[in-house]
Amino acid sequence: MRGRDELRSRRARSLRRVPTRVESLLWTKIRNRQLGGFKFVRQEPIGPYCVDFACRERRLIVELDGGQHAESTTDPRRDAELGAHGYRVIRVWNNDLVENTEGVLQMLLSELRK
Repeated sequence: MRGRDELRSRRARSLRRVPTRVESLLWTKIRNRQLGGFKFVRQEPIGPYCVDFACRERRLIVELDGGQHAESTTDPRRDAELGAHGYRVIRVWNNDLVENTEGVLQMLLSELRK
């Protein structure tokens, strides 16, 4: 059967309903084409994963990482698999976003313009 995987779509919808504080912060800054006119979606199923934010047009994924990702052994494999789908993955630490929101937004805009 073609089309969306319903299980992943339901999971994505569920994650959208209860975003973290940091996800909400970034979403308020990038939604509705506020960042350079680029459209982002949140909690997007791509391959077997549900990514935090994606700009489909520029094939860019933004993942917000908390402390649990500091020593993650699965993140590099996940990034490689998402890369196989044609996406670049940018990882942003939660505290970087909170403490330097404008700096993070400028870095994302620079990446989008590449």
